[in-house]
Amino acid sequence: MRKPRIALIATGGTIAGTAGSATDTSGYTAGQLGADALLAAVPQLEHLARLSAEQLFNIDSKDMTPQHWLVLSRRVQALVDDPAVDGVVITHGTDTLEETAYFLHITVATTKPVVMTAAMRPATALSADGPLNLYQAVELACRPAAGRAGVLAVLGDRILPAASLSKRHPAAVDAFTSAGALTTLASDAVLQALAPARYSRIALPPELQTLPPVELLTVAAGSSPALASAVARALARASLVSGAAGLVLALPGNASLPESWLPALDELPNSVPLVLASRCGGGISRHRADAPGNWLDAGALDPLKARVRLIAGLGAGLRGARLRRWFERG
Repeated sequence: MRKPRIALIATGGTIAGTAGSATDTSGYTAGQLGADALLAAVPQLEHLARLSAEQLFNIDSKDMTPQHWLVLSRRVQALVDDPAVDGVVITHGTDTLEETAYFLHITVATTKPVVMTAAMRPATALSADGPLNLYQAVELACRPAAGRAGVLAVLGDRILPAASLSKRHPAAVDAFTSAGALTTLASDAVLQALAPARYSRIALPPELQTLPPVELLTVAAGSSPALASAVARALARASLVSGAAGLVLALPGNASLPESWLPALDELPNSVPLVLASRCGGGISRHRADAPGNWLDAGALDPLKARVRLIAGLGAGLRGARLRRWFERG
């Protein structure tokens, strides 16, 4: 029986981290081991698939940037477009895993499995979770039924859809949640049920070299509107240089904007879109009907994913009504 061919892309993170002691699960350095070392730690993988491995980056995911997303998205697309490749597995740090996963989810066009995995404990830990996570990620990538659900993450014996993936704890092994999460024992029929009724992907132009700058501000009780003024001025300058820029606000309740912030936001040029998102982590937010034309609803997206979606939309050249429709489809 032919084994699936799975391409592994390593980007660093805790799964490739090392510490001076096997009992040290916090004082480690991320991104120390290469892709070959990760594979060597799980010799059972050779029974699942024919694996090829490459080291695209080797960084702590707190240092991941949209430029890294762009490089990674293009590499994943090239691999899934290769008829000889049956699936892709990506190792990543946990700190920004949800952002990278969502970017890939909306920019990579494929019906082949794309599975991300990570670890909450370094590779040198006595109870390292990376090896089993990697094994289960490859196992999932070998299953064609996983390909229509978009990008998936495998962590802690669970399959987590990227569309709603969130890290909810800084240190626990079960730090991640996602709507529609499944156990790794889920049947093919259950996996296929994850496939969205409509798929919202976007194509980034091949000539795009840099993704547009988009800032995210969290608004708390009494937050100074001077923050908005400073960011508005910076984004106005960035828009002139790069041709596009945006702002996302993480707001309380139903994306409720303090009245004191309105004058500051008037400084934002009409060409710079403003996305209003709820920091509640659930539900669908809507802003008032008389809002300026460059204001957009995040809908069900949390602030982090709203920012990723805005970056991708602007990078694809969407403006005005087309950008609004992109958010309405989210």
